[in-house]
Amino acid sequence: MTGKSVRNRQSRLAACRENGQRNVLAAAASGVSGFINSHGGDAARVLGQAGVPDHALGDPLLALDLGDYCAMMELAAAETRHDNFGLWFGQQFQPRALGLIGEIALASPTLGAAVENVATLFPFHQQATQTRLAKEGGLLRLEYRILDGRIMARRQDAELTMGMFANVFRACLGNGWAPEEVHFEHLRPLDWREHQRAFDAPVHFGQRTNCVVFGDADLDRRMPEGDLARLTRLRDQLTALAGSTGAAPFIERVRAEIRSRLADGYPHVEEVAEALDLPRWTLQRRLGETGTSFSEAVESVRRDLAALYVRQRHIPLSDVADLLGYSELSAFSRAFRRWFDVAPMHWREG
Repeated sequence: MTGKSVRNRQSRLAACRENGQRNVLAAAASGVSGFINSHGGDAARVLGQAGVPDHALGDPLLALDLGDYCAMMELAAAETRHDNFGLWFGQQFQPRALGLIGEIALASPTLGAAVENVATLFPFHQQATQTRLAKEGGLLRLEYRILDGRIMARRQDAELTMGMFANVFRACLGNGWAPEEVHFEHLRPLDWREHQRAFDAPVHFGQRTNCVVFGDADLDRRMPEGDLARLTRLRDQLTALAGSTGAAPFIERVRAEIRSRLADGYPHVEEVAEALDLPRWTLQRRLGETGTSFSEAVESVRRDLAALYVRQRHIPLSDVADLLGYSELSAFSRAFRRWFDVAPMHWREG
């Protein structure tokens, strides 16, 4: 590839950043058109509805808007009538197909280094995203969540990303590797047993974040294609291409932190402020500058999630209420009537 071609791509990415878009490198959608068509869908229709240009999918150095990308995956599930579309798309998605971030994992010297590099560098591959490696109770967690609160429907993306992460481990340890657990922030799907079969592990839904949980016994294992010199070049290329890890608007970061805490009850403003590395008074002042308050932000997130969750008829309304932080179904029902002028059961049946 010529230097001019790379500079042109970098300039297009820079233009996207200046327009406030949240970018994901197009390699994340490698093979999606064929997967849609092979499952009885019309890929051209899905891409058109999502606003994703077909030519971009063949170029791993081009970027897509993250919202469009997530919408494409949700539309693909609807188009193919394959509710677990993202789950199985992710299971077959090999690291090399993921472009620079996948190549970085493969070029890392050990499995532990590969996981750390993914945790550190994935937000350059996909902006407005948090990935981190955390330790809890003797196990490690490779965590992932989108930090832009405008992207409400993102189940398919989460499921395919956890499959991508699992395949980094499998590239080193073989296809028989299985995590200790897998967590998802979204509600339990209708065919949730397929998730346990796909990961060969317990799967939990309605969690604060998405993550793969694993032990540390094999982290010193050598990656089969480890190459430190190549790793350095790839890291530099990814960070130069992306330019930054992106940033969602302030109010959308607040909404994202509220969303991640609702399943534990009404979120505390102090916790959200701490997550954003702000004093409480600064958070409240900045919210006021946007014309809203913390309680109004909580209300808007609950309303938007309620509209998404109530449509999922296999989920009891009492579970929806719990996941939105309501202690009683009656309180949720009153709020739903206030938002939509109809009872949640009638909305569901309509």
